[in-house]
Amino acid sequence: MQACGAKERKGRKVSTITQESIRKEFSDWVDAHWDEEMGIVAWRDQLVASGWAVPSWPERWFGKGLPVWADQVVAAVIREKGVVGPPIGGGMNLAAPTILVHGSDEVKEKFLRPTLVGEVKWCQLFSEPGAGSDLASLSASAVRDGDEWVVNGQKVWNTSAQYADLGMLVVRTNWDRPKHHGISYFVLPMQQAGVEVRPIHQMNYHSSFNEVFLTDARVPAENLVGDTDDGWRIARTTLAYERTFNTLRRPNFRGDENALGRTLREAKEEAERHFTTYVWYPQRAGRPDLAVERARDFSVASDLVVRQAITRLYSFSKASEWTSMRAQAARALGRAAGPEGSLGKLAASEVARMSNKVHTLISGTQGVLKDGDSPLDAVIAEVLVSTSAQSIAGGTDEIQRNIIGEKILGLSREPEAKNDK
Repeated sequence: MQACGAKERKGRKVSTITQESIRKEFSDWVDAHWDEEMGIVAWRDQLVASGWAVPSWPERWFGKGLPVWADQVVAAVIREKGVVGPPIGGGMNLAAPTILVHGSDEVKEKFLRPTLVGEVKWCQLFSEPGAGSDLASLSASAVRDGDEWVVNGQKVWNTSAQYADLGMLVVRTNWDRPKHHGISYFVLPMQQAGVEVRPIHQMNYHSSFNEVFLTDARVPAENLVGDTDDGWRIARTTLAYERTFNTLRRPNFRGDENALGRTLREAKEEAERHFTTYVWYPQRAGRPDLAVERARDFSVASDLVVRQAITRLYSFSKASEWTSMRAQAARALGRAAGPEGSLGKLAASEVARMSNKVHTLISGTQGVLKDGDSPLDAVIAEVLVSTSAQSIAGGTDEIQRNIIGEKILGLSREPEAKNDK
């Protein structure tokens, strides 16, 4: 158990806060307040008002001022009891914590509560056709027009943009400053005439990503997050959260599906809509968990070459998992994002490539079939065409190697352009 210092809570002084004490207090609160028929928004309103939706946040901003690790304790209780927790996705995991750190009180008042109760959906508007890994080279721009900013440009690889109410937007607001210092961060209303969303049809038959075209789109000046031209620093906060949150953990809904109350039904429908976008993400990671099963199905588990390949994959997969756990543990202790995230991201890419090779070794040409005799209803085929995405999304392998070289190995930075000093 880990303890923190004395805190004043509910009129009583608690000298030691432990995981067990938080678990019991929240569990008792759920037992006293959970209602299967009140509806998902009304339930989350109670959760947010009580401070249990984000217990590590300040009390002024819907939290309880508890240690960062309290969030994980509360999430575990929510899963164990099968009740509804905060919303899933980028709004809760990327936008809200970024706004908490950098937003003005006005921005926090406007966006935090609707995000925490799930009234609004978010997307991320960072990458552009000419600015992905080198995000600071972005060319989408915003020009001040009275109480608004007028935005023009194009964004790409925008997950769930077709469903979003709001977008985390970075654009250039000053062309006279070095590229990392002329960027601003806004909350963009997506439902307006100046925003056009077009789905990208992927080679694995999914359309999780979009292109977003901004033509004289308007953003209220009050939607600026942080200061003008300081958006790069704020975007790095969002990216740090992106490399550590798990978008694939499904909520645990217990009991007979036909007997679920209104709150759980609405939560289940929300989860189904969310995970439709991410249904292929496990395949992107390579599905190393299927390697042994596939080797047995194809009667090659005793083949020495296959055994060596699977053992190597398993070893690297566990190392990648433990590296990610190390990064998550650092976050849970309240430490700033370090190079552990880059190590974990790079390791995950290597696991995906190794998985691809192992599945090819086991299944051979049959692995690419999509119909008929396709292995595991074409899951293996989806693995083989999806794993390349792992080395690109969330920062390319090359970018992660640069970070590792500079932050861990102490190598000098790559040469910069003269106008980027």
